[in-house]
Amino acid sequence: MTKQERNGIFLLAFIIIAIQFGYYFLDFSSEPVPFNKRDYELYSREIDSLRQIEIELRKKKLYPFNPNYIDDFKGCFLGMSNEEIDRLLAFRKEDQWISSVEQFQQVTKISDSLLGNLAPYFKFPDWITNQKGSTINTNSNPYLIKKEEKIDLNKATAEQLQSIKGIGKVLSERIIKYRNRFPDGFMDLVELNDVYGLSSEVIESIRRKFTVTPSQSIEKVDLNKATLTQLVKIRHISYDLAFSILEERALRDGFNTLDELKKVRGFPINKLEIIKLYLSLENIKAE
Repeated sequence: MTKQERNGIFLLAFIIIAIQFGYYFLDFSSEPVPFNKRDYELYSREIDSLRQIEIELRKKKLYPFNPNYIDDFKGCFLGMSNEEIDRLLAFRKEDQWISSVEQFQQVTKISDSLLGNLAPYFKFPDWITNQKGSTINTNSNPYLIKKEEKIDLNKATAEQLQSIKGIGKVLSERIIKYRNRFPDGFMDLVELNDVYGLSSEVIESIRRKFTVTPSQSIEKVDLNKATLTQLVKIRHISYDLAFSILEERALRDGFNTLDELKKVRGFPINKLEIIKLYLSLENIKAE
């Protein structure tokens, strides 16, 4: 037996003896602790007060914004449901513009209480508020350019990009650098959300003047048949997220809509529209 082993045995024996000594000679009996109701109530009030302060500090701070530019991420932040956000996005895809608080509720169908919280922060551009009637579309928007007159974003120069208010040398270089990362450049204008520093207002200005004509169509993957390897090739889908998507798909016995991806644990909701570019649902499961 080595010296190290002997020392270990000696230490173990010492611990056992110490435990036995404590068991026989130490008093572990407990006396009832007196309960002071007044002190307890004061302590409870203090805890409640601190909790209320924490809640106030955690309240979301809002700044004036144009409700036409609400995306998935912004909508969730504002407390809107997925259905309410989807109604607004569908309305905007038709090149229609919200022009009043009343129309916002009519389109999204949000509750009166939520509308009351958000409406004070709505800020509509002058060209919208000056329009007569409630529905603003492409034809009534003086800032929109006909599609055939728009510039292809995949061919745009830095100077052309800088013609947009809010885009200077730095942002124009970022847009071109992002475009050059991929052989086919931009596949859709929604990918502008991936360019760091572009606000929703600037992106909307780019949409009015530029278009995207991809050199080839996007090869979509059927979400209900996609393998792990296929999913991780899609932008913004990591291995962990791909595993979560497959788990959710198994639990649901397949997805009915691409928007159900919002329910996947850890899914980047603000990247959903980009991820949708590469997915399809060819065989939707029966209800």
